[in-house]
Amino acid sequence: MKPKHTVEHCAACEPAKARPWWKDRGVWALGLIAAVVCVGQVWPAAVPVSASMWGYLSKAGWAVALGLLLGGVIEHYVPKEYISLWLTGRHRRTILASAGLGFLASSCSHGCLALSMELYRKGASVPAVVTFLLASPWASMSLTLLIISLMGWRGLLIVLLALVVAAMTGFIFQRLEARGMLKPNPHTIAVKEGFSIWRDLKERFSRRSWTLQTFAVDAKGVARGSWELGQMVLFWVALGFTLSAVFGNVIPHTWWGRFLGPTWLGLLTTLGLATIFEVCSEGTAPLAVELYRRTGALGNAFTFLMAGVVTDFTELSVVWANLGRGAVGWILLVTLPQVVLIGMVMNLLRR
Repeated sequence: MKPKHTVEHCAACEPAKARPWWKDRGVWALGLIAAVVCVGQVWPAAVPVSASMWGYLSKAGWAVALGLLLGGVIEHYVPKEYISLWLTGRHRRTILASAGLGFLASSCSHGCLALSMELYRKGASVPAVVTFLLASPWASMSLTLLIISLMGWRGLLIVLLALVVAAMTGFIFQRLEARGMLKPNPHTIAVKEGFSIWRDLKERFSRRSWTLQTFAVDAKGVARGSWELGQMVLFWVALGFTLSAVFGNVIPHTWWGRFLGPTWLGLLTTLGLATIFEVCSEGTAPLAVELYRRTGALGNAFTFLMAGVVTDFTELSVVWANLGRGAVGWILLVTLPQVVLIGMVMNLLRR
């Protein structure tokens, strides 16, 4: 006797309906960026805002696009077992591996957002994701070379301390997760004991057929993964760029020399300005160097770079939307005291 198909079973077999384009966050994000870029053409008072937005796109747009592309590659090619094996658990190696990957990623702060969220979707633990997010933009190889060339040994010190903050935050987040004070990643899967990434890779390559049809399927899979990742990231990046473009033209640049000295007020003011001006590590590193040259406050330069990640509206919004508000709260509570304390100590290293 043939089993009867239930209504629920038939509904499950039907393909998922495509979301209307006007409900797509990625479309709204691109529309917002286009509107801000073009508003200066019809409203002369908004010309500086449009110019700032275009500048942000030229500095960080490529990194966002690259991050989405790499995220699509990870989504299509990297099995969840690989991420769950290396970037989960309460081992020190998990945090050290995350910090190392962030360093090797050599990605702009907004570009690494896509990569970090893709790692989260693939099952990486919250401590690992946060460590990667902190280590990637301000301790990347590209910034290492840039900032050392501009500041010498002081630049190397900033990079090393950025890695220390990222790792320490990751270790603390592991303790918070162990005590149930952080929600675990629901995407993490259990890996069978004895699972070998190398053996699995060899098996996959032996079964793969290298044809044009296969490459076409892979290209579609990467594009689909990149766009799905864009649903999580693009809207918040666009909103962050917009706010930075607006506030960056409202706050006079002449205030920097007056309020950013090596004092408590200067340090706190730096925290606030970093939230507004943080766009891309390579773009704001010269600003941090100029801040040091004008004020002699090495700690403020470090705080400007690090706090731009910790307090940046765009990144915190993405973390809130995907990892939860608890993760945002703990990032601020755990990381800001480290940044402020290190900044105070570094301000004692006068020229």
